[in-house]
Amino acid sequence: MNDIQTNEERLRSEIEDLKRRLAASQTDRHAAPEARRRPTMGTFVVVVLLVLALLTAGYFFGYVPRQTRENTLVQEAADTGKAMPVVSVASVEQSQSKGNLVLAGNIEAVTEAPVLARASGYILKRYVDIGDKVKAGEVLADIEAPELDQQIAQAKATVEQAQSNIEQTQAALEQGRSNLALAKVTATRQQQLLDKDVISKQDNDTAQMQYAAQQANVQALEKSVAASRGSTAAAAANLARLNELKSYLTVRAPFAGVITVRNIDVGALVNEGSTLLYRVAQTDRLRTYLNVPQADAGNVKVGQHATLETSGHPNVPGEVTRTANSLDPATRTLLVEVQAANSGGMLMPGMYAQVDLSVPRHDPPLIIPGDTLVVRSDGPQVAVVAPDGTVHFTKVKLGRDFGDHLEVLEGLELGQLLIANPSDVVREGIKVKPAQTPAPAAKR
Repeated sequence: MNDIQTNEERLRSEIEDLKRRLAASQTDRHAAPEARRRPTMGTFVVVVLLVLALLTAGYFFGYVPRQTRENTLVQEAADTGKAMPVVSVASVEQSQSKGNLVLAGNIEAVTEAPVLARASGYILKRYVDIGDKVKAGEVLADIEAPELDQQIAQAKATVEQAQSNIEQTQAALEQGRSNLALAKVTATRQQQLLDKDVISKQDNDTAQMQYAAQQANVQALEKSVAASRGSTAAAAANLARLNELKSYLTVRAPFAGVITVRNIDVGALVNEGSTLLYRVAQTDRLRTYLNVPQADAGNVKVGQHATLETSGHPNVPGEVTRTANSLDPATRTLLVEVQAANSGGMLMPGMYAQVDLSVPRHDPPLIIPGDTLVVRSDGPQVAVVAPDGTVHFTKVKLGRDFGDHLEVLEGLELGQLLIANPSDVVREGIKVKPAQTPAPAAKR
């Protein structure tokens, strides 16, 4: 740069000198018109020097700086081509021996039952509403059913009539037994008289036939008494049924819980067995059903600790109470029930919950950051950086997806370096300069 400035100053001084000479020549031409008509050697030299000065100035002011810039750019491009690109890398790590399996489920009451009308009638009075806590056997509503009282009265009359029939048939049976005894005595005497030839055989036969007829009559009366007793028992059973049905006019809670549904009001008509009056849920202990994937089904055991998390209520302790011990062939999942105590009433049936199961792993899989995965037409791959900086794309078999991290079942080894967010510059066989990224805060 100093040489260029010196040349520029020298050229400027020469141009100024040429300008002075040219001005002097112009003055001489005005003073001597005759001489102006005839060109001299000095004028020719001045013109030649002026042209040379202009060419030299163009060379140093135009061509030289431009060529210098081009050479600089070419050198920079060469240096860039020779330098290895710097890439961010992350190492392949191993999951924890006890993984956190988080599954979604709906919270339900351990016991929930609808309260239906067992007798037809009108609601006379109701005592509870939704949200009320009730005890087992507590009165929820009263039903008025005048027709049922009439049916009970009719059933009582039927029972009394059946009892009267029993008494009548019993009296007839006693009379028949007396007639039987008399016929027996008569038949015995007639047989004795016939043996002594006192009476004819015809008289004896008549007495014997009368005795047999009285026997048959007594048997018929005994069966009639039994039938009357059966009718009485049936009438009494019907009366007991109606009395029991009348007790259902007072609707009671089947167990202690909370009223979650109320479908009636005073004066409403209810039908036996079809009208839903209330729904009662036992909320002091709740349960959640989960579908555990086949890969973790063998690690879930009854009695295992679990943690429920809902909106506003994190870290609610729970426990695995039972499993189906069989996979659903459609989804290849294991149905698991997790129960949690709810004495404080923090949880409610119908809530959505995330359940965290601490599942032990005998062979923990490898884990990689999610931004290292490259999905191509031939399957998922990762860019592995060799110890010498060479990039190799490797196919992997993925496990579970945790969003920011992925499980890798096959294709990688512990400690390998993977390029995060590989760009188009990263190609198979290229050499790169790895820059380690911070390790993840926690492993799955």
